[in-house]
Amino acid sequence: MARRKKTKKISSDYNKKPLFDLEDQTKKAILAILFFSFAIIVVLSIWHKAGPLGDLIFRGFNYLFGWGYFVLPIVFLMMALEFLKSRRQNVYFATIFGALLLFVSVLGILEMSFLNNDAGGRIGYFVSFFMEKIFGFWASLVLLIAFILVALIMALDIPVRIGRGDDEEYDEEEDEEMAQKIKNEKPAEVNPIINQPNAKEEKQTNSAKPIFKADKEEEEFKMPKFIGSAYRPPVIELLESVEGRPMSGDIKANANIIRRTLQHFGIEVEMGEVNVGPTVTQYTLRPAQGVKLSKIITLQNDLSLALAAHPLRIEAPIPGKALVGIEVPNKSVALVRLGSLLGGESFSKLDLLGFAIGRDVSGAPIFGDLSKMPHLLIAGATGSGKSVCMHTIITSLIWRNGPSQLKFILIDPKRVELAYYRDLPHLLTPVISDGKKSVNALKWAVKEMERRYEVLSEYKARDILGFNNQILKNREPESFMPYLVIVIDELADLMAAYGREVEGMIIRIAQMARAVGIHLVISTQRPSVEVLTGLIKANITARVALQVPSQIDSRTILDMAGAEKLLGNGDMLYLSNDSSKPRRIQGVFVSEKEIKKVVSYILEKNPATGAISEEVSMEENARRESGSIDKFADNSSDHGDDELFEEARDVVVQAGKASASLLQRRLRVGYARAARLLDILEEQGLIGPGDGAKPREVYADKFNSPADEQNKEDEI
Repeated sequence: MARRKKTKKISSDYNKKPLFDLEDQTKKAILAILFFSFAIIVVLSIWHKAGPLGDLIFRGFNYLFGWGYFVLPIVFLMMALEFLKSRRQNVYFATIFGALLLFVSVLGILEMSFLNNDAGGRIGYFVSFFMEKIFGFWASLVLLIAFILVALIMALDIPVRIGRGDDEEYDEEEDEEMAQKIKNEKPAEVNPIINQPNAKEEKQTNSAKPIFKADKEEEEFKMPKFIGSAYRPPVIELLESVEGRPMSGDIKANANIIRRTLQHFGIEVEMGEVNVGPTVTQYTLRPAQGVKLSKIITLQNDLSLALAAHPLRIEAPIPGKALVGIEVPNKSVALVRLGSLLGGESFSKLDLLGFAIGRDVSGAPIFGDLSKMPHLLIAGATGSGKSVCMHTIITSLIWRNGPSQLKFILIDPKRVELAYYRDLPHLLTPVISDGKKSVNALKWAVKEMERRYEVLSEYKARDILGFNNQILKNREPESFMPYLVIVIDELADLMAAYGREVEGMIIRIAQMARAVGIHLVISTQRPSVEVLTGLIKANITARVALQVPSQIDSRTILDMAGAEKLLGNGDMLYLSNDSSKPRRIQGVFVSEKEIKKVVSYILEKNPATGAISEEVSMEENARRESGSIDKFADNSSDHGDDELFEEARDVVVQAGKASASLLQRRLRVGYARAARLLDILEEQGLIGPGDGAKPREVYADKFNSPADEQNKEDEI
C-alpha cells in the first residue's frame, strides 16, 4: 500500500506543469513593455509627474546613482529594444547583466570625474573608491571604459570579427575536438536536453547543409541575369509561414518511463537529449556495453504500452551517432508551412532544382535537389500526403525558375490533382490525362534525351551545365537548354494499361537522362511489385515512403520496414541516394489556395510568356492530327505539316545558313521547335548535317519556295 502511494506521488510530481507556458518571443515582448514603462516612469519622476511613488523613486535613485539617474532611462530603453529585436536564446542573462555592468561603470566614471564629488551617487562612490584604491586613477579609468565597451557588446549582441588568416585548419580541429567532447559527455537521466523545433536557425541550417552540399563543378555554374531575366518569381507573402507549436506531453516523465521500462527487462541505458519535432518527439538513449540492439527493438510493444503511445518507432542506431532513438507521437502536431522553408536562407543557397521536403525530428529544415537525385519516387496509401508532396516539389521548382530555365510535362490520369497548373507557362504541353498520350509523351522524352545527347556531343559538353556554360560564353542565350521535369501522378494506371512499354521508357530515362537535364518525379498509391518493379527501383534510388497499411508495402518501397508505423498527413521516410537508411521527416503542407495564388501571380506578372509555351500548344494539338509530342513519338514521316515549315525554309535560304538560334530569333519559337524544324529540313535534304558549333550548309538549288513557283509561272 505504501509502495502504491509513493508511486502515485512520484507520478503526480512529474505531471506538474508551469503556470504560464509562454513562448520565448512572448516573454521577450512582455519584458520589453515593462522596461519601456520603467523608462517613462523614471523620466516623469524627474518633473514630479509620477505621484508620491515617483517622488520617492527620484529621491532614492538620486541618492544611490547621482547624475547617473539621468542615464537610467537610456539603459532601460536599450534593454527594451534589445528584447524586441534579439533572436538569441540566452538574451535575458546577457542583456540584463550587460546593462547592469554598463550602468555601474558609468557611475564609476561619473564619480571619478572632476565635475562633482557626488556625480555617481553612493554606488559610484564605492566603485570609484575601491578601483582607485587597487589600480589607481588612470588604470581605473581605462578599466571602466573597457567595462563599458564589453557591456555594450554583451547587451546589444554587437558582432566583433577578427581576422582568421588564410587557412582554416585550426577551426576545423576545434570543431572536431568540440564534437568529440560533446559525444563523450554523459547524458542526463532525469533532466534530458530538450531541443525544441523553434531552435536557432543557424543550427537548423547547419544540420541540413552537409547532406545536400553541391559539387564544386556544379557550383561554378551561375545563372546569368539575362537568362530568364523577364521572369518575375512569386513573392513569399503568397504562402503561409506561421507554424503551430507541437505538444509533446511531459518529456521528463516519458524519459523516465522509457528508462525504467528497459531497466525492468534487464537493459541499462543512459538517457540522452530529446528532440521535439513537428509530429514526433525523439528520445535518445545510450545502451550499456554488451547490450544487443535487437533486445531493445523487441521491446517496442512494451514501450508503447508503458508510454500509452501508438505507433512507436525505434531507430537503432541513429545514423552518425552512438545512440538509439525512440520516436513517440506528439499529443498535437504542428503544420510545416512551405513559406517558412522557402523564405529561409538555406533554400536560397540551393541549386536551381532544389526543393523543400519538410522538417526532421529535431525541427531542422530538409531540402532536396533533383539534379543530384536525379529522379524521385513517391509512394504511400490514399490520403497519406502524396499529392501535397508533389505540389510542394512543383511549387518549389517554379519559385526560382522561369519558363526559359525549366519545363514541365505533367501526367495526371486522375484529371484533378495537377489541374491547378494547366495555365502555367512552364508547361511544355497541356496537362496530360489520356493514357495513350502519356505513353507518347514518354516516347517523346526518350527522343528528346537522345537529341540532347547529340547536341552535347556536337558542343563537346559533358552535361547540361557544361553545354549552357559554353552557350553563354558564345553569347547565344536563345540556345540555352532548359531542364525538363516529368511528373507522373499515378504510375499504377499507366502500368496497368501499358506496363512493359512504360517500364522500358522509364528505365531508359532514369538510366541516361541526368546529364541532359531530364528528371522524373513519379507517384503511386499502389506500391506493389507489379508497379514498382525491380528495375525501376534500381534506377530511382531517391524515394519517399508515406504511410502504408502493411510492412510488405514498406519493404516494396524502401526495401526495409518502417513506413507502416508512420502517422499519415505528410509523415514520411525519406531515403536519399547517398544514404542507406531512411530519415523521418514531416512533409511540407501547401494548400490549394496557396497554389492558386502562386500560379495566378506568375500569370499576372509574366504576361509575355503566355499560358503555354510555343513548342507544344493546346491549339496545335487540337488542330493537327498529331501534336508535337505525338509526332515525335509516332515517328511520322510527313514533316511538312508544321505551319512554320515554309517560313523556316525561306529564312535559311535568305540567310544562307541554318542554325537553331537563327530560327529562334526569326520565327520567335523555342529551342525544341527550332531544332525540330532543322531536323525536318535535313531529312528532306534541304540542309546539310550538323558540324559542331558551325552553321549547317544550305542546298539552295533544292529549294522551291511558293514565291519561286509563282515567278516561274509568270515567266511562262
